[in-house]
Amino acid sequence: AGAPRGLPVRVRLVRDDGAPLFTGQGRVPGTQIESSGSAKCDAYLWLIEHYLKTGRANPARLGYYLDGFWLRCWKAAGSENHTLSNHDFVIARRGVFFDLGVWDDEPAVDDPAQKPGTDARTLKALLRAAYDRSGGNEMLHAAGFVPWAYKYTTHKGGAWSAGGRHEPVPTEWRYAEILSCYNAYMDADALGLGAMANASFYQHYPLAERYPQNPRPTRETLQARGLLDAQGRLAPRAYVAHYVGDYDAAAWLYRELPRMWRDPARGATPLSWAFNPNLCERFPLGMAWARERRTTNDWFVAGDSGAGYLNPGFLTPPRAHSGLPSGLALWERHCLRFYRQWDITLTGFVIDGYAPGLSPEGLDAYSRFSPDGIVAQKIPAQGVHRGMPFLKMRADVDGSPADAARSILSLAGGLRPRCVVVRSILKSPAWYAGVEKELGRLAGDDLQVVDLYTLLALVRAHESSRATRPRPGPSGPALIEAAPKLTQGLAPLRIDDGPFRVTERDGAACWLSPRHQPPRYLYFEADDAFLEAGPAPVEIEIEFLDAGRGRIVLEYDSTNSAGPHEGAYQAHPAVLSRGDTGQWRREKFTLPDARFAGRQNGAADFRFFNGGDDLLVRAVRARRR
Repeated sequence: AGAPRGLPVRVRLVRDDGAPLFTGQGRVPGTQIESSGSAKCDAYLWLIEHYLKTGRANPARLGYYLDGFWLRCWKAAGSENHTLSNHDFVIARRGVFFDLGVWDDEPAVDDPAQKPGTDARTLKALLRAAYDRSGGNEMLHAAGFVPWAYKYTTHKGGAWSAGGRHEPVPTEWRYAEILSCYNAYMDADALGLGAMANASFYQHYPLAERYPQNPRPTRETLQARGLLDAQGRLAPRAYVAHYVGDYDAAAWLYRELPRMWRDPARGATPLSWAFNPNLCERFPLGMAWARERRTTNDWFVAGDSGAGYLNPGFLTPPRAHSGLPSGLALWERHCLRFYRQWDITLTGFVIDGYAPGLSPEGLDAYSRFSPDGIVAQKIPAQGVHRGMPFLKMRADVDGSPADAARSILSLAGGLRPRCVVVRSILKSPAWYAGVEKELGRLAGDDLQVVDLYTLLALVRAHESSRATRPRPGPSGPALIEAAPKLTQGLAPLRIDDGPFRVTERDGAACWLSPRHQPPRYLYFEADDAFLEAGPAPVEIEIEFLDAGRGRIVLEYDSTNSAGPHEGAYQAHPAVLSRGDTGQWRREKFTLPDARFAGRQNGAADFRFFNGGDDLLVRAVRARRR
């Protein structure tokens, strides 16, 4: 019968004698391109020429998954993190795989002889070829994630070192900003929960044209719930919403959804599930199953940035890595399609990372496809843009329910009313129910947990009521002050770099700001009405104990756009020095350009830098001059 015949060879990636085809020298085989000097990167350049530029591969479907390097480092993390099971979806869509480093200042760990940045340049060449082949008219889907446990970062696990110079999170953010500059977004199958099987099969699940949510809050329903009065003003308490993440990867949703949705505590407290709506492409039945089994306390918002994880600040020029024209209109169309199908009108977290914050054009775009609000990193504390309310993401909370409740109370401190978003990752409904129980025990009626749609509706109502209130004139209220037992238009805020505790000295209550190591600050928030008429000269007064040594520097939110962080941290030129006299001192700072728009950490308006020993402060005042 003769010897069995094998399948015909379609593409040969080794030489006839079995030697490597790609050597990192001369020209890239089968092309007129000069070698990159890296055999690894030459293989990708060959792929770009023969498959991406010719249309033989789908430029809009990419996969960033670990290559054969896993055979050398598989003990560094769970065996499933080879992510081979994830390949089937990209293959079914005729996509392209890659595994390339993102930094310009170092060679790739798996190719140490290459010139620094060769991997990153190759990645950009691949993304540019995908952009060009799509005509710039299609968002590029990139499943997968930086293999941070194995290479390209400083991570160490057991005897294994990933060998890079940059931390894992900055490396993730670098990858995100590069993608964003080429109209590409992540479906972020990060390691740990990164394995997903059978997405090529799940993709065929028939979805309905629309999956409606619970009815959105209205002014009438907010009033009926006692959250607004007849004039549309918020009841004076703190309002907190949980951003329930991180579900910006089909693999994570696939792995965690059964556990979350079968938790008996689901429905006990309002939860805003951040399922990126584009995950319906790889896990449609999971998305539909969750919607069909929702409770009245299950709300759905878009997760990281929208219908895909990217940095929208890099969708508009200048686009640092690509120099391409704006992709904002394309992103808006892309998001709107998914938002309509899944009845989403709110984006729970815009990840800015290393990118600029949203431009005015970016805010305009979000106001059209996310009209019920956004929460972002690089944005003022709260406000409304073209009818769209916005809030700044405050912090992540973790630990036990009791630990999380204490963190939330610190974040929700300050003046009332106060609206706060907190983010948690992969926490169960039972955990959130425990957090709410602890909050009730610690804060009582002073704090209420709500869903994100309600929270952003309250922001919109608050800003609207402010706009209709008479603005104070030159003779209006001009003094606000705070002491540990007094809050009159001014309040201290506990921030990660601004911890304090209340103690007593010389028979008086005072705040103790710990000594400078690491840098410590004492933050304050001013009532919005104090400068509601606009920026004005202000005098800040501080009463402190002249004990120990060290500097005290006032940094305030100013109108000086050329100042640090566009004037949010303007340093006053007068610097106070402690002389350890043991006497209480009262000092004043005159601010000619106070803005107080809440642009500092935690929505603070000014802070005192403690550049020395423990600092004791018993009162702070602000006068409009």
